[in-house]
Amino acid sequence: MRMKLTPRLILTALIAVIAIPRMYSQVRPAATQATFPISVGAGFSDFAHSYGSGTLLGGSLWIDYTPSQVPQILRGIGVEIEARDLSISGTYPQRNLREDTAEGGVIYFWRHFEKFHPYGKFLVGYGNVDTEPIPPTRRHDSRTITVMGGGVEYQVQKNIWVRGDYEFQNWPDFWKKPSAPGSLNPYGFTAGASYHF
Repeated sequence: MRMKLTPRLILTALIAVIAIPRMYSQVRPAATQATFPISVGAGFSDFAHSYGSGTLLGGSLWIDYTPSQVPQILRGIGVEIEARDLSISGTYPQRNLREDTAEGGVIYFWRHFEKFHPYGKFLVGYGNVDTEPIPPTRRHDSRTITVMGGGVEYQVQKNIWVRGDYEFQNWPDFWKKPSAPGSLNPYGFTAGASYHF
């Protein structure tokens, strides 16, 4: 006996062909969405200020944005925004010296290792310095500054990375002495931690 193919039978067979493989497919997704490419960090800084001798201590904050959806050649490149306030010092005669900066620019993380990321950065920003060489005389100076630096980040937990950072800053046309202008070149280290979202 020959079975006659009807539109209903063809439709039922088509639905079965589509539905059966789906019943046995995987429950977990094949890929998960990438995390949000932002990290926020804070640290403690120790800088030689180059305005006489001594060091200044203070706090630093940074935000890094490193997009993951970029061509392979740009993998690891990102943007950093950083702020620092150096106002703690007991070194004579710099007890009344203060430097604060805010800058932003390019950062590049070398992601060859899973938990260990060396990086380099170039930032441009704005710096303020306050001095009180002869109390009660107070002097304030502001500059556009350039910053070069680098360091390493190390993953200690899933989202927490510790950072060791070195920076060299250039403050052009700074009047260190009343007789001649020069550059102020603070440099120093920051140790801290960041949270990667």
